[in-house]
Amino acid sequence: MQTYVSRSENETKKIAEDFAKTAKGNIFALSGELGAGKTTFVQGFAKGLGIKEKILSPTFVITRQHKIPDTSKVFYHIDLYRLENFNQLGFEEILLNKNSVVLIEWGEKIKSMLPKNTIKINITKEGPYSRLISISIDPNFSEDKSSMD
Repeated sequence: MQTYVSRSENETKKIAEDFAKTAKGNIFALSGELGAGKTTFVQGFAKGLGIKEKILSPTFVITRQHKIPDTSKVFYHIDLYRLENFNQLGFEEILLNKNSVVLIEWGEKIKSMLPKNTIKINITKEGPYSRLISISIDPNFSEDKSSMD
């Protein structure tokens, strides 16, 4: 597990930007209470991928996608905060596509759908501006993907 302490939004973005440049994997599940900094983390991560567009929270549209420059890959930013039913949304197709890089806010809501190599990013508020960012591969994510075939 990697752990970081951020004392500002800019530090959170920088941690995420640096992480994106070296991250192994393509599916990331973000968790943390409202206002913890999940979208801020995603903004830094996208910058680390070379995405220049402004990254906005997809809370009301559920998913936003951005082409990753100089690659055939697509960055998906998914926010599950307002959703309760996930069956008909096509997440399986996005998750199984090797050209997808996926960051899911409130990823714990679909952990049974996430493959075993999903990287878990938990952001904990430690104070008004201080955040503890923990990054690990979560063994609790499903290892049986036969239902996605």
